[in-house]
Amino acid sequence: MADIKYYDVILRPVITEKSMNLMGEKKYTFYVHPEATKSMVKDAVEKMFTGTKVASVNTMNCPGKKRRRGYTVGRTAKTKKAIVQLTAESADIEIFEGL
Repeated sequence: MADIKYYDVILRPVITEKSMNLMGEKKYTFYVHPEATKSMVKDAVEKMFTGTKVASVNTMNCPGKKRRRGYTVGRTAKTKKAIVQLTAESADIEIFEGL
């Protein structure tokens, strides 16, 4: 495994209707580095967003979709998502405040 720093773990937030509904339960969804573990995601969230305390992390590997262009068949890039559950006394994540 590559040497992944905490600021390389979280790539971007997932902005969908389902992820917005989960924010009411203090669950935030992020695209993360494909080789990141749950403990790496937990450390990255707690270091990047001050005042947050992570209760649990669920990760899922999403395989790339099949795409065709004429006779050529290929796949899009695979991704990894993480759903981060914050504790009740934890501060909210600010990047989601204006959404």
